[in-house]
Amino acid sequence: MLQNSYKNKITSIKDYAKNHGEIECFIGKINQVFMNIIGNAIDAISDKGEITIKTEQLNDAVRIRIKDNGAGMSQENITKIFDPFFTTKEIGKGTGLGLPICLSIIHDHNGKIELKSKIGEGTEFIITLPTHHKST
Repeated sequence: MLQNSYKNKITSIKDYAKNHGEIECFIGKINQVFMNIIGNAIDAISDKGEITIKTEQLNDAVRIRIKDNGAGMSQENITKIFDPFFTTKEIGKGTGLGLPICLSIIHDHNGKIELKSKIGEGTEFIITLPTHHKST
């Protein structure tokens, strides 16, 4: 859905785990999280860049990593990024509600979201969601 935003600008690299547990979730809400984070990654890349999406199986969870090599964020901005109405985008480009909503959705799914970023090196969001195994 976001491909027109980045074609000829961004290379997407996908590294998905072959086998992982099922995640019990509201798929529309989780898609909203991914669309928001990937959309922000696209916006953070000014010229050409890469976005890497990687999944991995943990003992009782699935971890999803979304990493870009865009502008990155200062430590000060990292501490505020999940605050409602805080945005690093110019006026009229962002409401500052996307990431607080993402945080709420992930918490509603008993998961967690982490952030790593350095100015000039990019940003990585790490989402961990619990798996629910069906009994056989």
